[in-house]
Amino acid sequence: MWWIVLGILLCVPVPSASAAEPSAKNVLILFSSIEGNPHFLDIVEPAIRSRVPGPINFYVAYLVNNPDPVKIKFSQESQAETFRRLYAEVKLDVVIAVAPQALLFAVKYRDRIFPDVPIVFTQVGTREFLGRTWPRVTGLTVPVGIGETIDLALQLNPDTKAVAVLGGVDWYWLAVVHSELLRYQGKVREIVFNDPASRALLEKVLALPPQTVVLFHITPSNASQPEFGGWQLLAAVTQRWPTYSAWPVCLDHGCVGGAYPDLAKEHLSTAVIAARVLSGERPEDIPIAHDTYLQDRVDWRELRHWNIPESALPSGSVILYRPPSLWESYRRYLIAMIMVIGALLLLVIGLLWERARKRKVESQLRESEKRFRVMTDTTPSLVWMCDPQGKVTYLNQRRIEFTGSNSNAGYSDSWATYVHPDDLKNLKDGMSQGLKNQQAFSREYRLRRSDGVYRWMFDVASPRENGDGSFGGFIGSAVDVTDQKHAQQALEKISGQLIEAQEKERARIARDLHDDICQRLAVLSMEIEQANRSVSESSEGTKKSLEEIGQHCSEIAVDLQSLSHQLHSSMLDCLGIVAAIQGFCQELSKQHELDIEFRDSDVPRDLPKDISLCLFRIVQEALHNAMKYSETDQFSVALCATAEEVQLVVRDTGAGFDVEEAKKNRGLGLVSMQERVNLVHGRFSVESKPGQGTRIFAAVPFVAENENTPQASQGKEPAVVHQVT
Repeated sequence: MWWIVLGILLCVPVPSASAAEPSAKNVLILFSSIEGNPHFLDIVEPAIRSRVPGPINFYVAYLVNNPDPVKIKFSQESQAETFRRLYAEVKLDVVIAVAPQALLFAVKYRDRIFPDVPIVFTQVGTREFLGRTWPRVTGLTVPVGIGETIDLALQLNPDTKAVAVLGGVDWYWLAVVHSELLRYQGKVREIVFNDPASRALLEKVLALPPQTVVLFHITPSNASQPEFGGWQLLAAVTQRWPTYSAWPVCLDHGCVGGAYPDLAKEHLSTAVIAARVLSGERPEDIPIAHDTYLQDRVDWRELRHWNIPESALPSGSVILYRPPSLWESYRRYLIAMIMVIGALLLLVIGLLWERARKRKVESQLRESEKRFRVMTDTTPSLVWMCDPQGKVTYLNQRRIEFTGSNSNAGYSDSWATYVHPDDLKNLKDGMSQGLKNQQAFSREYRLRRSDGVYRWMFDVASPRENGDGSFGGFIGSAVDVTDQKHAQQALEKISGQLIEAQEKERARIARDLHDDICQRLAVLSMEIEQANRSVSESSEGTKKSLEEIGQHCSEIAVDLQSLSHQLHSSMLDCLGIVAAIQGFCQELSKQHELDIEFRDSDVPRDLPKDISLCLFRIVQEALHNAMKYSETDQFSVALCATAEEVQLVVRDTGAGFDVEEAKKNRGLGLVSMQERVNLVHGRFSVESKPGQGTRIFAAVPFVAENENTPQASQGKEPAVVHQVT
């Protein structure tokens, strides 16, 4: 009963998916023996998946054939019952039967195991299938190249006198071989051995006459291992006689070769038929395919053993197990050697070319040096060069003339004596940082002219490279910007005066609105209320009209008061910047139904007036712009202070905009905010992109008010420092 237990163990389903999905299709592949075909699934499964959409589960099962013909029926019944229990809960869509035994088993027990499930067969010989039909069955038949194998054997061994057929006890195939050998009747003698593989059969074969070839038709099997079986018989026979077989399994075991189907094409054709069934076609509508393609395959080692020339092979034959040629064995080394020789030749050519190019480059460098000196001496800028240690190695003629008549002045480290003492540290720090990072930098500093007057210079330095690509120091160009700085200071002064005048005018208008117009509206509202009380109850319409007029007066008074606060916030003067911004946010949120979040952190109450006013106006302008263009009603305002400065951030998550385009077209508010921050020596930036919101940032250093007001800055010329990297 061991074969029944083994069959139960081997037919356990192996689904390719971890869990079957409700809409998945299920395919059972049934092999005729426990050996199966290791490459069948590798070709069939991906080919089916590529042609059938949706998930597919694959199950694999094997038949175990009982060697006892008396008990074979009982064995099949037991396996059928085992399959029925295993696949009772699986709705199979197609069964692929591999080889004749699997096909006959599937047809015989289909009603019990998988009722009405289509069957696709493969690896079934054309002669075995001839004259048989079953309902809902289609597939692919393949020829067994017995005649072609006999033709190959007699072509490669033209002096053959006899063909010995080792057919075992399979009378069907012995009859097929006999019918094929009838074509050579009178030319070769047929010797048939219908005994099973044994030592006695080997003794008979070894006694064959000379000029005999063997047609081995006993299929060796690994299912059972007797003391002397098919493999042992095949190994012994092939040592004595040139042996051929129509079964591919005999290749690489001493057989010269034979004619065999192309298994890759056969498996792919099987997958195509199964995919058509899974796609909804009826098996009866798919004609059975008959593969007729056979290919001669021979073992190169056996050709050498029996002295068979390759020229005797039929056209299109495939030679297997041929050892690699000298080129194939040492191809990598030969290619490497050729590449090395080629590289050496290229190197020699390159050296010669480099020598000629170097001479040409040297000539060009000398010419370029002349052009450089002419250009630098005629440019209006002061040009200088330094080495990697920062020592000046070159000054153009204008630089020498600017500082004095001494042609050596300014070289090495002596340039520092011509820089204003207040600017020297900043300039040296910039030079040191540039030499360390080897990156471009710029500085503004005052340089003493030959007449003793200090002039403001804007100096830009860029790194330069040596011929080998290493860092060679800097080359710089300085221009006199004294006139521009005076003009800039004058503009800043005028801008500060304009902003101061604007704030004064705003404060005056705010006082007039609050002290005059608002008070008069309040008196008017009280008079209307008094008149409303004096109207008799019968004059209901008049009373209602007076109430509406009074309501309108109150609303106008509130709006005027809000406008007064926007023009000039009294809270800013009395309670400080935090209370002023918080009150403005609350008032704006209430008037326009907005969600404005305000946060503050460590902000001193006694900020200088100009800083407080600057930050307050930026909040006003930023929130008003956000209301108009951001297309959102959620904003945030954050005010915090560090040890050196106070920082303001106004943010929204709305539509955003192109900052540069806004400055060109409608960016007056942005320019105004920038000017206010410049007056208090602060930093200002706008970050925005379409669809990504807007972030406005301002940072103002803590400076005494009397040092930042326009009046205090008049006549003072501060040292402005910029750095560009």
